Amino acid sequence: MADRIIVTGGAGYIGSHVCVDLLSAGKSLLIIDDFSNSSPEAVRRIQELAEGDIRLLKSDLADPAQRERIIDAARDFRAQGAIHLAGLKAVGESVTEPERYYRVNLGSALTLIDALKATGGKLIVFSSSATVYGDRNKSPVDETGLLGPTNPYGRTKYFIEEMLRDLHVSDPGWKIANLRYFNPVGAHPSGRIGEDPNGVPNNLFPYIAQVAVGRREKLRVFGDDYDTRDGTGVRDFIHVCDLARGHRAALDHLAREKAPGVVDVNLGTGLGYSVLEAVAAFKRASNRDIPYEIAPRREGDIAEIYANPSKAKALLGWTAEKSLDDMCADHWRWQRENPTGYGE
Repeated sequence: MADRIIVTGGAGYIGSHVCVDLLSAGKSLLIIDDFSNSSPEAVRRIQELAEGDIRLLKSDLADPAQRERIIDAARDFRAQGAIHLAGLKAVGESVTEPERYYRVNLGSALTLIDALKATGGKLIVFSSSATVYGDRNKSPVDETGLLGPTNPYGRTKYFIEEMLRDLHVSDPGWKIANLRYFNPVGAHPSGRIGEDPNGVPNNLFPYIAQVAVGRREKLRVFGDDYDTRDGTGVRDFIHVCDLARGHRAALDHLAREKAPGVVDVNLGTGLGYSVLEAVAAFKRASNRDIPYEIAPRREGDIAEIYANPSKAKALLGWTAEKSLDDMCADHWRWQRENPTGYGE
């Protein structure tokens, strides 16, 4: 088993939930995070929710000047593997700042590989994305779908997947799980950790939640003329705690598999909900009005995508358990109890 795990981006939205899940399962963790889109308070709350061995290194994986420091920390920790979550993640921003996305996302992955080479820990669970499929497939999409990301963010995920495949070809001792997950939402049921983006949220649910709690006047719905049932984009929303369990399942799978290799796995519910259906569900959960306006489509967005998650069940023994109403209730609890996020 792999019990000493680096979690890059471990103070972030997905990372904090992954850390709580791993600590609860008895893993020892080294969190590497630069807090550019996260908060040290999240780490304190992780420790509040789950006891265990946890170390923190504040460092930027994409900064070449910090590479040796990161390698030394991994070696001192005796890392046996990693869950790689660090990176930039906004589709629209990637279209306007592509060079930044390539530099940060690919550079971070390369530094992590170097750190694991120093420890001999050849397991990587990579936070990939359904964006690698682009708009070339009919939903539900399975892992054999055509790959063709439509924006620089998605292309960084695709390129890192390919980088990790080449790593395995060069040394079959490497074991890789590319987790192509769909749209993480919700929060820990305690309300203690959740999504707290810097500035204006790029994702739907934190924006809805900030409107519901009064931080923002109204939601902007990007496009109502897609070929979908109500004209708005359709996505597969997955509870972040279900997603966290998926990372642990993938890690344990890699650790016990006799034949090393690379696996690509969708993490989703297999259900597609439109933007307006998500808004209606959040209204039910919060008992608050969610005013919205229709805005032009965003470049890089596609009309509809949702997962075929059957491989995750067959290979990892994992299925999503929480409904859209569960996601909204937990996300609202987090936002209601932390109206300014980790800020106060």
